[in-house]
Amino acid sequence: MKYAVEVKNLGKKYTLGQKERYLTLRDMVVKAAKVPGNLLKGKKFSKKGEFWALKEVNFNVEEGDAIGIIGRNGAGKSTLLKILSRITEPTEGEVRLNGRVSSLLEVGTGFHPELTGRENIYLNGAILGMRKREIEAKFNEIVEFSGVEKFLDTPVKKYSSGMQVRLAFSVAAHLEPDILVIDEVLAVGDAEFQKKCLGKMDEVTKTAGRTILFVSHDMGAIQRLCKKTIMLEDGKIAMIGETAKVVDYYISRINQEAEYKYEPSLYDDISIIKVTIFDNKKEKISIVDYDKPFSIEVEYQVNKEVSGMQMALICDSAFGGRLFSTASSEDELYLEDEKGIYKIRYDFPQPSNIFINPGLYWIRFSIGAPTSKPMSSVSDIALTVKSSEENPRYIHSSKNINCNIIDGKWVK
Repeated sequence: MKYAVEVKNLGKKYTLGQKERYLTLRDMVVKAAKVPGNLLKGKKFSKKGEFWALKEVNFNVEEGDAIGIIGRNGAGKSTLLKILSRITEPTEGEVRLNGRVSSLLEVGTGFHPELTGRENIYLNGAILGMRKREIEAKFNEIVEFSGVEKFLDTPVKKYSSGMQVRLAFSVAAHLEPDILVIDEVLAVGDAEFQKKCLGKMDEVTKTAGRTILFVSHDMGAIQRLCKKTIMLEDGKIAMIGETAKVVDYYISRINQEAEYKYEPSLYDDISIIKVTIFDNKKEKISIVDYDKPFSIEVEYQVNKEVSGMQMALICDSAFGGRLFSTASSEDELYLEDEKGIYKIRYDFPQPSNIFINPGLYWIRFSIGAPTSKPMSSVSDIALTVKSSEENPRYIHSSKNINCNIIDGKWVK
């Protein structure tokens, strides 16, 4: 059995307050010349102010496999991909990459901003070790797939983020790397291009026998593309195996934390004590179907008579981008002002009126007067939105765009 990727006892340690030094192109060329077989070995750090982003990570990837990598923010996914992409070195352990590696980690990765799209295609091919005639043989396919023909001789720094991602993915997928490493960056692209990318990734594994490592918060995309998946948690592998089982376990881990109860403080005038997500049948859930309405209910306690208080809801994408925010005062609803325990909820509408991608989102609630500092707030409430394989949903990303939920409603 031949492996495309071999990872043994991998660890990555950061020294707090110390800036990470990434490998330059020159570093990588020298490293590759010194160490045949694309072998990356760790080097030791001091013990002062240590933070382990990865620890004791072991796995192998067979040639032609598509492997999903999932986990919450801070789990170590991006660090792992940077090591696999030879952007940074491990602290301990080793990685063996058997073949040419192409990576798409973030907008602009691998592009020189001053060069044109045309020049960057040739630059990326050269970095992969391809001859000019090999690049020319793929050139038209790359340009056609990316859809940036009109801007091919324009410097990449003038491209929008979506254009950069389209060209970067097209280059990475068509220049025939043996191993393709892709992070969540695809979410910056538009709906149709996301669909094309998933189709192309499926094609390069099944027909061309290439290996893919794919990070995504979209569990639907992971399940459609990957037979096996790795779940990272706190820098370690929590589970590895069949994708459906790993995804179920990942969601169950989120569900275990879905009982959002908070100890009320007798010293606060008003405080949030419970948050619950309900489906349209008023049953408690933590996983939402994108094509069905749902609601989030907040229970709060008033300890001292207050007036003019409102409840605010903020929804952020898994990338950290703001999806939308709303306040109960928008529906002319204010919180109760007498001592006691009360409830208020926000009803999310039918899918025709909701702009939200499948994936993981973080909800935050705050109580306060419209023009004052919040008196009580809770955050890190996980909201998982899923799509089905039969009816996948692709819309524009919320990473850089402030999307609005319309027709949502606050109800007491």
